[in-house]
Amino acid sequence: MSLLIKNGRVVDPGNDVDAQLDLFIDRGIIAETGAGLELEADEVVDAAGKLVVPGLIDIHVHLRDPGLEYKEDIASGTLAAVAGGFTAVACMPNTQPVNDNLAVTRYIQARAGEVGHCRVYPIAAITRGLKGESLTEMGELSENGVVGFSDDGRPVENGSVMRRALEYVRPFGAPIISHAEELSLVGDGVMNEGFVATELGLKGIPWVAEDAMIARDVMLAELTGGRLHVAHISTRGGVEIVRQAKKRGVRVTCEATPHHFTLTDEAVRGYDTNAKMNPPLRSEDDLAAIREGLADGTIDAIATDHAPHHFDEKNVEFNLALNGIVGLETALPLTLKLVEEKVIDLKRAIALLTCGPAGALGLAGGSLAKGQPADVTVIDPDLEWTVEPEKLHSRSKNSPFGGWRMKGAAVATIVGGNVAFRREG
Repeated sequence: MSLLIKNGRVVDPGNDVDAQLDLFIDRGIIAETGAGLELEADEVVDAAGKLVVPGLIDIHVHLRDPGLEYKEDIASGTLAAVAGGFTAVACMPNTQPVNDNLAVTRYIQARAGEVGHCRVYPIAAITRGLKGESLTEMGELSENGVVGFSDDGRPVENGSVMRRALEYVRPFGAPIISHAEELSLVGDGVMNEGFVATELGLKGIPWVAEDAMIARDVMLAELTGGRLHVAHISTRGGVEIVRQAKKRGVRVTCEATPHHFTLTDEAVRGYDTNAKMNPPLRSEDDLAAIREGLADGTIDAIATDHAPHHFDEKNVEFNLALNGIVGLETALPLTLKLVEEKVIDLKRAIALLTCGPAGALGLAGGSLAKGQPADVTVIDPDLEWTVEPEKLHSRSKNSPFGGWRMKGAAVATIVGGNVAFRREG
């Protein structure tokens, strides 16, 4: 199978390319790039007016499989991924059972091979059962395809356990992914602590609950030399801690979500449970800090924290609703909106969705270099569409962006040289 993508604007930040080029894919590999390629191909795609970029990579996704398939499974989650332009996702371990052993990891890999629409990279738990007590078999898991370790959804409260995790993974090169929360400061909080929480009569979560844990984990990474990745950073203080740590040479990366650079705690007004997430939507000042971090390189990647929940788990009182939203199909236009608002330029936006996340977890991909696997996303940056949650490909529909007018979407998502998704109409 060969594919020739012609007349597109190729944006490949990892190789410093932004030019009008053609792309020739042969047997799953990027075989040639250049202007005016005249090559025989099984299919020719006219990408005039479109962006041709490395396949997008999301390093923070909850596929809920095994055990919670009523919310999402590997088939529906990866279909949502390719519809959003993602050719690869890394899935978190808080499944049932928890991905803290080789049997669950192999199940995910096998299931992804059978029904997945894109590449799936398992992330395993740091501790058995996400209990924060004893470490998983990190060496064995790393050697069998696990790309990182996280107790996501929970912090590793015991600093000594976190230190041992950072020390233990050093020979394997895998990052420890920090879900940064000091739970004693979170208490019964359900949204960001501040004026809006007071007005709504909801208990707040202070910024220091996140900053304190980021600071601890960064210091542990500095002590041990282990690789630390901070998930879904959401506060001004957290961004500054990472910024200063990078200047000192600490091996730390971080990611931000589209909802944290788009929404503030004002979205909670009306007690909309689709605005309930962890970490919570923060203040206008925090949102500005996330945008600054995306622009100056402090933040390495945009990740969705795609967290599907059943309607019944959200259609309850705000205090009782589960945290999280689906994000795979809205991440790209929300990122392109940053370009439109001149927060970042287009090349930086694509980097944050491609080579940035690949580098943070040490994944393949994020490049259109000759000889690389042909993971490619073709984007129509001018396509306007309205978010209708019931039409999203994810099994769950918990999005705070329902009814929003978006601009930009993937029109073709190519995984290993095969068209995994094509937008009709």
